Amino acid sequence: MQSPKEKRMDKSEPFFMPCAPKRKMSSEIISEARHSLRILKTQRPFTPREDQRKLFGTSSSRTPENRPPSAFSLHACSFEINESRPVSGKRLSPLDHKPKLTASPNNEDEIVPSFPKPPVDPVDIKRVSSARARLFKVASQGTLLPDKAVNPEDFIKRLHSESSVAALHSGRGRGDARLSDLNIQNQTKEHRPTSSSNVVGSEIEKGILPKRSSSSSALLNLRNESEQTERSGPTLCPSNGSENKNKNRSGSGNGSRTSDDETEEEAYYWNTEILPILNIIEKADNDTDVDCLCKACIRLYKSLENGNMLGRNCKQRAILLKILYKLVDVGSDQLSLLLVKLILALRVTGKNLLNVCKLIFKISRCENNDVLFQTENILDSLLDVLKSEDMLSNSEALLYCLGAIKFLSGNANLIKYMLNENLLETLVQLMKHISNTDKESDSLLPISGNLLVQLTAILRNIADLSQSRPRFLLSGALSELCVILEQYIADKDVCTNVARILSKLSSYNDCCTALADCPRCFSIFLAVLNKHQKKQDLVVRIVFTLGNLTAKNNHAREQFYMEDGAISTLLSLFQIYYELDCCMKSASGRSESAEEVNSRHPKHPTDVEDVLIKLIRVLANISIHPSLGTVLSTNQNCVDLLIKVLEYKQIDECEELVINAAAAINNLSYYQTKHSAVRSRQLRISELLLRLLLSNNMEGILEAARVFGNLSQTKEIRDFVVAKNVYKFMIALLDSKNPDVCFSACGVLINVTVDNNKRTILREEGGIKKRRTSIG
Repeated sequence: MQSPKEKRMDKSEPFFMPCAPKRKMSSEIISEARHSLRILKTQRPFTPREDQRKLFGTSSSRTPENRPPSAFSLHACSFEINESRPVSGKRLSPLDHKPKLTASPNNEDEIVPSFPKPPVDPVDIKRVSSARARLFKVASQGTLLPDKAVNPEDFIKRLHSESSVAALHSGRGRGDARLSDLNIQNQTKEHRPTSSSNVVGSEIEKGILPKRSSSSSALLNLRNESEQTERSGPTLCPSNGSENKNKNRSGSGNGSRTSDDETEEEAYYWNTEILPILNIIEKADNDTDVDCLCKACIRLYKSLENGNMLGRNCKQRAILLKILYKLVDVGSDQLSLLLVKLILALRVTGKNLLNVCKLIFKISRCENNDVLFQTENILDSLLDVLKSEDMLSNSEALLYCLGAIKFLSGNANLIKYMLNENLLETLVQLMKHISNTDKESDSLLPISGNLLVQLTAILRNIADLSQSRPRFLLSGALSELCVILEQYIADKDVCTNVARILSKLSSYNDCCTALADCPRCFSIFLAVLNKHQKKQDLVVRIVFTLGNLTAKNNHAREQFYMEDGAISTLLSLFQIYYELDCCMKSASGRSESAEEVNSRHPKHPTDVEDVLIKLIRVLANISIHPSLGTVLSTNQNCVDLLIKVLEYKQIDECEELVINAAAAINNLSYYQTKHSAVRSRQLRISELLLRLLLSNNMEGILEAARVFGNLSQTKEIRDFVVAKNVYKFMIALLDSKNPDVCFSACGVLINVTVDNNKRTILREEGGIKKRRTSIG
């Protein structure tokens, strides 16, 4: 039987019953206490979608006169029929001396043509014979003599016999047979290898190519011109592009013919398969159905592909291109895309490549045309331009090509297809090429910045796809983006796009780890923040990325904190945007009512408030590190700014900002240091927290209870808790269904009972009973 004393001991059970009979170690107690330190989460900054598809949006820092146009007119006359420029696209300066032409070693006994003069005005060239005009072009390009001259009479006889066989076999109508015969006569106009891009140079200048209404008479002129050319001596062989230069020089060493020789099979294939389709296109008028032209273009592409005539392999390439260029004036987007596919497949360069890319850009500006890019399978041709063209010589063409891809990357289906076709890896390689080019030139080229604006905008859209993250990591895109951010730190548009990419990717742990490992990434971020302090859309994304990096990685917290001026930069931005927010509030002349706050959607803070939210989040995350948190808790400026936020901002005005400020104070108040700035201002902080307890916001009440749990370890705050009846709020919170709220309230009450004269208050409001019930 128990004594009365033992019975009294049973009744006075402890307030907290341990979960395990074993007593906890000190390290376990400290570890549990550290759980009160919390990382802060926030939403990624919202990026509004552009209403119109333009190269540079309305928020671009580039002035209209310093950026390429998004709107322009494009017609058939915009294209150059004769691609007379070098592949590099650079104009050659006139020669100051007469070059010495070396004769071919295989033709030592042949008559060497007279030395050409420096290039003259194109108007004067038109007055010269076609052979002489070609000589001017070739001499300026420095091409070589042919290895072996061809006997024109034998060649003409052979082709005449071929034309008759082709005409009998084809069974075409009278007009088609005449076209085939006259076209073969056109093959005899050169009795030496000739570049496919310059075969009809002078004929085009004279306007004697086949017309829609009088193709027979036009081609008869080609026969006369051919007969005139037969009598000319051996001429220089123009280059056929860099991809065939070695073949032209060395001939057919491996058994294949040189690129400029046309075999009997090729001539036959052209006359029977290609010419009938061109006839349909040439005879088309304004009343011709667009669908008929589209079908003809599809047939033409397949026929050229089957005959291995794509690229620069087609000997009648110039005639073919001229016919295709005329169709641009039809004005059909569907037809234009088919033309783009054909023209790009024929490997145009220079101005023609630029015009084709402009045509794609123009079509892609209309969102309704996205479906055409899916059905016509033009994306592969578009990606080939990025992979094959040189950035310096075709920079403007690449700009419009990237602009078109940027628009199309906003379509979910198109961006997935392009991602599977290695678009991301291609863009990273192009980004590296731009970076290396700028390093070699010791200056930033204006066109490079324009290219990077489009390129990074595409990467920004790709970053939205979850399946793109492994590609970002494997391709080294993150480190390359940091390099671009440092190189183009003065370009606000490039920096903003890169910041948008990093803010998206840093939301994932694997990307955070890879980004933190990038050399000098934190110093680059700080440099950008110092450079563009008042550019809100850039600052908020860089700070958001820093918040992600410091959320779960102690090593990243140390790296950032050790950067020179890291905390001072954050606090400087804190002060700037705090003052800006105060000015905006005072400009309104009064505080907003609850109805007005609800009408502007309190879930979406203003732009200035959003920067403050992200800044406070970084400070709160850094303070989780034991050593860094201890040092940061002594920073008077940091604590003062947090207090100012609680003073001037009501929780109904911006819930997330006030709660983040309270959470940051909670983290800093955890450290019991002698010179703690929180301890020196703890009474003022407690008064502001009391205002949170009186609100109807449970998140705010929870943060206030957590801070009181840390501050109530001092007698000054325990007296405040009793004097202001804070303990009654804590007893009431014991009825909450939220375990975090119950534990925080219990912590405050436990601290209050340290003072003997305050233990009796727990009996009020049934505190002891509630406490046991909530814990049990």
